Amino acid sequence: MVNRRIFFIVFFVVALAVAFTVFNLTRPGPQPPQPAAAVEPAAPRPAPTPERKPEPPPAAPAPRIARREPAAAPAAKPAPPPAPDPVPAPPAMGTLSIDSDVPGAQVFIDRVFIGATPLIAPNVKPGTHRLNVSAPGYEGVVETVDIVPGPRDIVIKLKDVRLDATIAVLHRHRIGSCRGQLIATPQGLRYQTADKDDGFSVPLQDLDSFQVDYLAKQLKLKLQKGKQYEFTDPDGNADRLFVFHRDVEKARERLRKGDPPASR
Repeated sequence: MVNRRIFFIVFFVVALAVAFTVFNLTRPGPQPPQPAAAVEPAAPRPAPTPERKPEPPPAAPAPRIARREPAAAPAAKPAPPPAPDPVPAPPAMGTLSIDSDVPGAQVFIDRVFIGATPLIAPNVKPGTHRLNVSAPGYEGVVETVDIVPGPRDIVIKLKDVRLDATIAVLHRHRIGSCRGQLIATPQGLRYQTADKDDGFSVPLQDLDSFQVDYLAKQLKLKLQKGKQYEFTDPDGNADRLFVFHRDVEKARERLRKGDPPASR
């Protein structure tokens, strides 16, 4: 019994060893590892393109400034003198201050009534103007005045005796005649002629007689303790003789009253 049991155990061990050997001989050898297949990553979705704004033009490059070495500080200068006050522009029009030795005399400029003296006439245009001043009982004064921009004072002396009269005459002699001019001023009466023996010059108050014969067309005068003259108009115009006689007689009358003669 014991032998049978040992026999079976040995047989089982041998059978197990044979089976193990057959199994090892018949099984396939180990396979080399296969590389894993590369997996391609999914393509990324393109991002939306943002809207591009126009870019501003590039700025011009700033000019290169040469570097300077700091200059030495200048010496202190004295403070400048204060600026003078501005000079006002000269006036463009004239201003006349008109007075007379007879208060209330009437004044006309270029035949336009301005007022009575004393007065101020503003805004008179520069240039030549005609000034008339008159008063009752006095000879009117007529002057030509040159106006410039700015003020001007004018004093009219109506009491001064003014006379400036000239007339062409013919002086008849006993034999023949001579031509010349009678010239009257407040300072006197003068006969100007080429005949030196007939010419004369005397103060107005030294006329012994002075009259006009309108019908005879003669102007007669006599010097004190002197000659007597009879003048006619070369054209036979008695009116000119009359006007000359009138103007001279007015001046003589005022001089007799004591009015001063106007200066030349």
